[in-house]
Amino acid sequence: MIPATMPETEDMTPRCQTILRLVISEYIRTATPVGSKAIRELYHLDISPATIRNEMAWLEEKGYLTHPHTSAGRVPTEKGYRYFVEKLMGESDLPTAERRTIRHQFHQAQPDVEQWMRLAAAVLAHRARGAALVTSPKSAPSRLKHVELISIRDTLALLILVLYAGIVKQRVLTLGAPMTQDELSRIAAMLSHRWEGLHEAAIAATLPGLSEFEHRVGDAVCDMMRRLDARNATEIYRDGLLNLLSQPEFVHSASAQQVVRLLEERQLIDALVSEVLQRGGLQVIIGGEGRWRDLAAVSFVLARYGVEDQVAGALGVLGPLRMRYDRAVSVVRFVAQLMSDLMSSLYGR
Repeated sequence: MIPATMPETEDMTPRCQTILRLVISEYIRTATPVGSKAIRELYHLDISPATIRNEMAWLEEKGYLTHPHTSAGRVPTEKGYRYFVEKLMGESDLPTAERRTIRHQFHQAQPDVEQWMRLAAAVLAHRARGAALVTSPKSAPSRLKHVELISIRDTLALLILVLYAGIVKQRVLTLGAPMTQDELSRIAAMLSHRWEGLHEAAIAATLPGLSEFEHRVGDAVCDMMRRLDARNATEIYRDGLLNLLSQPEFVHSASAQQVVRLLEERQLIDALVSEVLQRGGLQVIIGGEGRWRDLAAVSFVLARYGVEDQVAGALGVLGPLRMRYDRAVSVVRFVAQLMSDLMSSLYGR
């Protein structure tokens, strides 16, 4: 899970932790402010309402709870949700039967990446009862495995480029002077040895020290690799918008429009995905966390999936601040692992 981002605060007593956990759980369930009497009666606490009120007042003073001016009940703050997720929620897994059902859905699908993306979005939206997004797997920058040069006739040669991702590309080169197959093979072996495992930029950096023909081979190799990497654009698959818009927080048209804009805003989604891909693991982003003002009313649970050093994408769910974090985390974690296993099988690991 995302490393703790909360600043060091005063120690919270076990009783305060219990009351905060119960207030958040009840608010997640009802979407209405929670009072001390309701907490005591619903959860059969063996302490007086006055003691509960005092503890809730302390939690409000420290910024974990707040209360609407029209109600005596309290609601969690972003800080309260963060404490809940990091300190009180604990780890949870999906039930065995549910995991089995999800696996069966994926195994019934065709071995096609696009189908997997659409299915992952649908499963996340349904199981987490939120809006889901899945980005298509983005390959790591192409890395050269080896090149071959095959003589076609005296002044023509076929350049064969083989990449570590299993991609093979070909291009015909015109020779400035006739060359034998032995000469071409010697040059190809030397260049393969020098360039093996390198990305396009690293290969380009070696070109100034090469002969004229070797430089031309390098230019062709770099051009083919650049074109492949440029086509590696990320697509985003979405599902479950109605799940989100049906929440009480988003019944007003302005709130609904903001949520729709969030899911359609490519720049923001790309920034979130980029951070997830860089940091890895599973991350819980609550209310924008002071960095993304447009996320103030929502939370994201996002995870990276893929094959290390080969291909990676991100998936997750979007919900209101009072989303079922335990449920969202367990669903996102499971689907991310399942997608990683599928990508691993596709890439031969």
